[in-house]
Amino acid sequence: MKRIGILAIIASALTIILFTFNVFATDKGRPYYEEKGYVLWDIKTEDKIVAITFDDGPHPKYTEEILDILEKHQAKATFFALGQHAEKHPDIILRESNDGHEVANHTFSHSRFKTSKHLKQELIDTNEVIYGITGTYPKLFRPVEGNYNDRLINIAVEQNFKVIMWSWHQDTEDWKNPGVQKIVEKVLTGTKPGDVILFHDGGGNRSQTVQSLEKIIPELKKQGYEFVTVSDLMNKTYAETKKE
Repeated sequence: MKRIGILAIIASALTIILFTFNVFATDKGRPYYEEKGYVLWDIKTEDKIVAITFDDGPHPKYTEEILDILEKHQAKATFFALGQHAEKHPDIILRESNDGHEVANHTFSHSRFKTSKHLKQELIDTNEVIYGITGTYPKLFRPVEGNYNDRLINIAVEQNFKVIMWSWHQDTEDWKNPGVQKIVEKVLTGTKPGDVILFHDGGGNRSQTVQSLEKIIPELKKQGYEFVTVSDLMNKTYAETKKE
């Protein structure tokens, strides 16, 4: 019995090691994925355009408040929605779409993926929910917590998604509730043309995010910045490539 128990422990340990290797050791790196066109972090442009993005919504309070701010300042954004939240709040998803924002896929349940089949199903389920509300299938996908590897990216690409990350210097970490001023300073001191900025509209108390946007958006507009969807940002890259 003891021997069987030891073998079970060893087998379990090997499974964990193999899973960890599969998740973390097969990342070819940003230059490879960008060259392939599989993943976007930001774009190179001299035009003052940025894409503000929100993860984990929709939330019945904070997403609505964010949409009000965006409408007030005539700014566009991209919302990476969870399928299970979209199911509960279809009216918010519909408003995002009707207001000219982009609705994208952030999985159905915000869970880690142990199998390829699990990930595929979460992507499909979320897309079907969003299509049922907006009549459009999302083409953009952001991995949970930004964790990715070859397997995940290949599955997303096979499902006709573009994987969207964010500018490394534009992770607001608003989910930590660091304080409104810290969020504001993080964005305003780092903003460059072509940035993709990461915020959250769901997953917890996002009042600091809402308050920060009231300061960030007007200030960047004063500096001449325009807020566009991620797809519009990508189209800008395509247009500039065509000119060359």
